[in-house]
Amino acid sequence: MSRAERLRRLRRLRSPAVRRRVRAAIAAELLGSPRSLAVVCAFTAFMVAVGVAYYAPTAGQVPVPLWPLYADSAVAVALGGAVLASLVATVRRGGDVTADAPASRPLAYLHTLAFVWLVTFGLWPLVSLNLAFGEYVAAPDAWIYYWGVIGTHLLFVGLALLFPVFGRTTRGALATALTLGVANVVLDYGLGYHPPLLYEPGPLLAAATLAIAVGAVALAARSFPRLSEDAG
Repeated sequence: MSRAERLRRLRRLRSPAVRRRVRAAIAAELLGSPRSLAVVCAFTAFMVAVGVAYYAPTAGQVPVPLWPLYADSAVAVALGGAVLASLVATVRRGGDVTADAPASRPLAYLHTLAFVWLVTFGLWPLVSLNLAFGEYVAAPDAWIYYWGVIGTHLLFVGLALLFPVFGRTTRGALATALTLGVANVVLDYGLGYHPPLLYEPGPLLAAATLAIAVGAVALAARSFPRLSEDAG
């Protein structure tokens, strides 16, 4: 394939219709059969366990009601796992995951919040770790604490981008996701209950986290079809 042809194919991705077809094809491949869906669910469960192990040593310093906002990454992957679980019945009966997935107001809230949390905390390490790049790459296990964290968290974003293929959103779901995103920033950087880091975060990380959260909500609003304008 010539360079010109490759550039033409890349330019086609500017079209929303082309992007939707690409995402639908990937979703059908990864989530459309019981075996492939089980593999993705198993990997997601493993990532939840890793996230819980990361936050568990410091969770005792945080009031229990705040744990869902404190354990950012673990909660994001758990929400993603709940979205995947909602597809199991459809896939087991041989339905098309891109056309036959269930839709409801509660699911629209789940899809939206899972998308926003996965995108926000999938991108968050790109900022948080690089603000202390020297400390992280000099750590004894840098391949885990820097490269491993960034690589696995980017998979969060990849998973989230499949959700608009079968998911829905509503104005209420978007408003809820935005409210919780702002509350999370206040909790982490206003009250000091931020994730464990090798440095003390300041206003720059707080502002970047807020910007990522707002951007994730905007991306959700643009990416998801609406369930209905009167659904909440």
